[in-house]
Amino acid sequence: RVVFLNVDEVIRIVRSEDEPKPVLMQRFALSEAQVDYILETRLRQLARLEEMKLNAERDQLEQERARINVLLKSPAKLRGLIRDELRSDAEQYGDVRRSPLIERQAAQALEQSALIAAEPVTVVLSEKGWVRAAKGHDVDAAALGYREGDAYLAAARGRSTQQAIFIDSTGRSYATPAHTLPSARGNGEPLTGRFTLPAGAQVQALVLGDAQQRVVLASSAGYGFVAMLEALSGRNKAGKQVLNIDDAARVLAPAPVQDSARDRLVVVTSAGHLLMFSVTELPELERGKGLKLVEIPKAKRGAEGEIVVGIAVVAEGGAVTLYAGQRKLGLKWSDLVAYGGARASRGGLLPRGLRGVDRIEAVAD
Repeated sequence: RVVFLNVDEVIRIVRSEDEPKPVLMQRFALSEAQVDYILETRLRQLARLEEMKLNAERDQLEQERARINVLLKSPAKLRGLIRDELRSDAEQYGDVRRSPLIERQAAQALEQSALIAAEPVTVVLSEKGWVRAAKGHDVDAAALGYREGDAYLAAARGRSTQQAIFIDSTGRSYATPAHTLPSARGNGEPLTGRFTLPAGAQVQALVLGDAQQRVVLASSAGYGFVAMLEALSGRNKAGKQVLNIDDAARVLAPAPVQDSARDRLVVVTSAGHLLMFSVTELPELERGKGLKLVEIPKAKRGAEGEIVVGIAVVAEGGAVTLYAGQRKLGLKWSDLVAYGGARASRGGLLPRGLRGVDRIEAVAD
């Protein structure tokens, strides 16, 4: 229609310009295809273009533009058009699929522990707070070499994919992946390089396990509770407060629980009193002081008085080993039953000569 209304100007440009094509495109805002069509048409035919034909072409293009605008404004209609065209192309050009379509689960980021072999390890802690990890569980941690002035404090067995959790004298816990600990071939490294302990605090206990593993946390003051290791874990270098503890008390080695409903807790004091009761008598907490484990008469408490020296969790039919200096005594289930009672009771007195117990261990199955 533009050409029809300006046919004289078009003829002038075609006759006078050496390169009429770009001039026509710029002058009348025409496309390259439209200009090519004009230039291929005889000049005498330009004047006889039928206005009706041009109007019909214009109407058709406007209808197409309106249809496209409707599609662009409606995502649903646009998806429908794409779907219909894909189906049409599939019917026209498609053949039998050579590989099946399989729906997979959404991809998930891998935990670093999933890329590490789950190997048995023994984490060893020294009195001065140096830590290292030895391969396997058949490790005599006390017999390892230690730096001058240092000595063995504690050891825990587990797997390289688990978290090693340490508890200091203020009741704060700290966690680090076991596989990142230095080899036991050397002296290890100080935990103060990984964690920020309160002034004067010392690491007194450690445990290895999965996040859902339950343990009994207790202090030498004779109070404790059940906690999941997940509650003890964290990435904060300053740790997290989990066990409320008196200044004069010590953190005892956590005792792993396998079956909360059936396991028993064995508690032994420095005066030789031993008590066994059900783990179900203890609350499960994320942090706190817990409940009294065993009765210690008020007259025997204090800095130099009677304290709890150790705890161990045993299943029904299990056994423990008591250590008193160089002596040790194994107690079978039939022996332990005689010391059974309610939580916070006094328990029974061990045989003379074994009342200076300093450590207790559950016998592995």
